[in-house]
Amino acid sequence: MAALTAAAVAVVGFLAYQASADVPDNLAATPKASSSAPAKGGHAKPKPRKDPLAVPAASGSGMRVVYALGDRRVWLVNAKNKSTRTFKVMPSAVSPLPGTYPVSSRSGSVTGSDGVPIEHVVRFATTDDVAIGFSAAQDGSMEAPDPTLKAGGVRMSRADGDAVWTFATVGVKVNVVP
Repeated sequence: MAALTAAAVAVVGFLAYQASADVPDNLAATPKASSSAPAKGGHAKPKPRKDPLAVPAASGSGMRVVYALGDRRVWLVNAKNKSTRTFKVMPSAVSPLPGTYPVSSRSGSVTGSDGVPIEHVVRFATTDDVAIGFSAAQDGSMEAPDPTLKAGGVRMSRADGDAVWTFATVGVKVNVVP
Protein backbone atom coordinates (compact mmCIF):
# COMPACT_ATOMS: atom_id res chain seq x y z
CA MET A 1 0.00 0.00 0.00
CA ALA A 2 2.84 2.39 0.83
CA ALA A 3 4.41 1.74 -2.58
CA LEU A 4 1.15 2.62 -4.36
CA THR A 5 0.80 5.80 -2.31
CA ALA A 6 4.39 6.79 -3.08
CA ALA A 7 3.87 6.10 -6.79
CA ALA A 8 0.64 8.15 -6.78
CA VAL A 9 2.36 11.07 -5.04
CA ALA A 10 5.22 10.92 -7.56
CA VAL A 11 2.81 10.95 -10.53
CA VAL A 12 0.80 13.88 -9.10
CA GLY A 13 4.03 15.81 -8.45
CA PHE A 14 5.23 15.16 -12.00
CA LEU A 15 1.90 16.29 -13.49
CA ALA A 16 1.89 19.43 -11.33
CA TYR A 17 5.43 20.24 -12.49
CA GLN A 18 4.44 19.76 -16.13
CA ALA A 19 1.38 21.97 -15.69
CA SER A 20 3.37 24.76 -14.04
CA ALA A 21 6.04 24.61 -16.75
CA ASP A 22 3.42 25.13 -19.47
CA VAL A 23 1.83 28.33 -18.06
CA PRO A 24 2.15 31.14 -20.64
CA ASP A 25 4.06 34.25 -19.50
CA ASN A 26 0.95 36.41 -19.80
CA LEU A 27 -0.85 34.22 -17.23
CA ALA A 28 1.97 34.17 -14.71
CA ALA A 29 1.29 35.88 -11.38
CA THR A 30 2.26 39.54 -11.27
CA PRO A 31 4.73 40.52 -8.58
CA LYS A 32 3.25 42.17 -5.47
CA ALA A 33 4.64 45.31 -3.91
CA SER A 34 7.06 44.68 -1.09
CA SER A 35 8.52 46.74 1.68
CA SER A 36 11.86 46.60 -0.10
CA ALA A 37 10.55 48.43 -3.18
CA PRO A 38 11.92 51.94 -3.78
CA ALA A 39 9.93 54.56 -1.84
CA LYS A 40 9.90 57.52 -4.28
CA GLY A 41 7.83 56.09 -7.09
CA GLY A 42 10.79 54.25 -8.62
CA HIS A 43 10.33 50.78 -9.92
CA ALA A 44 12.33 47.78 -8.87
CA LYS A 45 13.99 46.12 -11.81
CA PRO A 46 12.54 42.68 -12.45
CA LYS A 47 14.93 39.84 -11.91
CA PRO A 48 16.02 38.26 -15.16
CA ARG A 49 14.16 35.02 -15.71
CA LYS A 50 16.27 31.92 -15.90
CA ASP A 51 15.75 30.01 -19.11
CA PRO A 52 14.22 26.70 -17.97
CA LEU A 53 15.74 24.98 -21.00
CA ALA A 54 19.27 26.27 -20.37
CA VAL A 55 21.97 23.69 -19.68
CA PRO A 56 22.50 23.43 -15.90
CA ALA A 57 25.48 25.57 -14.84
CA ALA A 58 27.26 22.84 -12.85
CA SER A 59 27.05 20.19 -15.56
CA GLY A 60 30.65 20.11 -16.75
CA SER A 61 32.10 21.30 -20.01
CA GLY A 62 32.77 20.06 -23.51
CA MET A 63 30.77 17.50 -25.48
CA ARG A 64 28.45 15.67 -23.11
CA VAL A 65 24.99 14.42 -22.32
CA VAL A 66 23.49 16.14 -19.26
CA TYR A 67 20.80 14.30 -17.33
CA ALA A 68 19.03 16.40 -14.65
CA LEU A 69 17.32 14.04 -12.23
CA GLY A 70 15.05 16.67 -10.64
CA ASP A 71 13.98 18.22 -13.93
CA ARG A 72 13.62 14.86 -15.69
CA ARG A 73 15.37 16.44 -18.65
CA VAL A 74 18.32 15.61 -20.91
CA TRP A 75 20.51 18.00 -22.90
CA LEU A 76 22.87 17.06 -25.72
CA VAL A 77 25.74 19.55 -25.46
CA ASN A 78 28.34 20.06 -28.19
CA ALA A 79 32.07 20.72 -27.76
CA LYS A 80 31.39 24.49 -27.70
CA ASN A 81 29.14 24.04 -24.60
CA LYS A 82 25.97 24.78 -26.62
CA SER A 83 22.88 22.65 -26.25
CA THR A 84 21.91 21.09 -29.58
CA ARG A 85 18.78 19.42 -28.19
CA THR A 86 16.88 19.13 -24.91
CA PHE A 87 13.88 17.01 -24.00
CA LYS A 88 11.90 15.50 -21.13
CA VAL A 89 12.44 11.90 -20.06
CA MET A 90 10.70 9.38 -17.83
CA PRO A 91 13.19 8.16 -15.22
CA SER A 92 13.36 4.55 -14.17
CA ALA A 93 12.73 3.09 -10.73
CA VAL A 94 16.51 3.01 -10.15
CA SER A 95 18.43 6.23 -10.78
CA PRO A 96 22.16 6.91 -11.02
CA LEU A 97 23.93 9.02 -8.43
CA PRO A 98 24.99 12.49 -9.57
CA GLY A 99 28.40 12.36 -11.23
CA THR A 100 30.16 11.89 -14.55
CA TYR A 101 30.01 8.58 -16.40
CA PRO A 102 31.28 7.44 -19.79
CA VAL A 103 28.88 5.72 -22.17
CA SER A 104 29.94 2.11 -21.63
CA SER A 105 27.81 0.13 -24.08
CA ARG A 106 25.01 0.39 -26.60
CA SER A 107 22.38 -1.94 -28.04
CA GLY A 108 20.28 -1.29 -31.11
CA SER A 109 17.21 -3.26 -30.09
CA VAL A 110 16.49 -5.38 -26.99
CA THR A 111 13.73 -6.16 -24.52
CA GLY A 112 13.83 -3.94 -21.43
CA SER A 113 13.86 -5.38 -17.93
CA ASP A 114 10.18 -4.39 -17.75
CA GLY A 115 9.39 -6.59 -20.77
CA VAL A 116 8.93 -3.66 -23.19
CA PRO A 117 10.73 -3.88 -26.56
CA ILE A 118 13.17 -0.94 -26.66
CA GLU A 119 15.66 0.55 -29.10
CA HIS A 120 18.75 2.73 -29.09
CA VAL A 121 19.90 1.72 -25.62
CA VAL A 122 22.83 3.85 -24.39
CA ARG A 123 24.18 2.52 -21.06
CA PHE A 124 26.33 4.70 -18.82
CA ALA A 125 26.08 3.70 -15.14
CA THR A 126 25.33 0.89 -12.71
CA THR A 127 23.49 1.35 -9.42
CA ASP A 128 22.81 -1.56 -7.05
CA ASP A 129 23.75 -4.01 -9.83
CA VAL A 130 21.18 -2.39 -12.17
CA ALA A 131 22.43 -1.05 -15.52
CA ILE A 132 21.29 2.53 -16.13
CA GLY A 133 20.80 3.83 -19.66
CA PHE A 134 18.73 5.85 -22.06
CA SER A 135 16.27 4.09 -24.35
CA ALA A 136 13.06 4.50 -26.32
CA ALA A 137 10.15 2.08 -26.31
CA GLN A 138 9.53 0.83 -29.82
CA ASP A 139 5.83 1.62 -29.43
CA GLY A 140 6.72 5.22 -28.46
CA SER A 141 5.31 4.96 -24.93
CA MET A 142 6.87 6.70 -21.94
CA GLU A 143 4.95 5.03 -19.12
CA ALA A 144 5.81 5.69 -15.48
CA PRO A 145 7.99 2.83 -14.24
CA ASP A 146 6.69 0.05 -12.02
CA PRO A 147 8.29 0.95 -8.66
CA THR A 148 8.54 -2.75 -7.76
CA LEU A 149 10.89 -3.49 -10.69
CA LYS A 150 14.61 -2.87 -10.36
CA ALA A 151 14.84 -1.29 -13.80
CA GLY A 152 17.30 1.34 -15.01
CA GLY A 153 15.88 2.49 -18.33
CA VAL A 154 15.48 6.25 -18.72
CA ARG A 155 12.77 6.41 -21.39
CA MET A 156 12.36 9.04 -24.04
CA SER A 157 10.48 9.50 -27.30
CA ARG A 158 11.71 7.58 -30.34
CA ALA A 159 12.91 10.80 -32.02
CA ASP A 160 14.87 11.78 -28.90
CA GLY A 161 16.20 8.21 -28.66
CA ASP A 162 17.47 8.51 -32.25
CA ALA A 163 19.24 11.76 -31.35
CA VAL A 164 20.89 10.24 -28.25
CA TRP A 165 21.94 7.17 -30.25
CA THR A 166 23.66 9.36 -32.84
CA PHE A 167 25.25 11.69 -30.28
CA ALA A 168 26.26 9.41 -27.39
CA THR A 169 28.74 6.90 -28.72
CA VAL A 170 30.89 4.75 -26.43
CA GLY A 171 33.11 6.98 -24.28
CA VAL A 172 31.02 10.17 -24.52
CA LYS A 173 30.49 11.73 -21.07
CA VAL A 174 27.12 11.63 -19.35
CA ASN A 175 26.93 14.17 -16.53
CA VAL A 176 24.15 13.41 -14.07
CA VAL A 177 23.08 16.39 -11.96
CA PRO A 178 20.54 16.55 -9.11
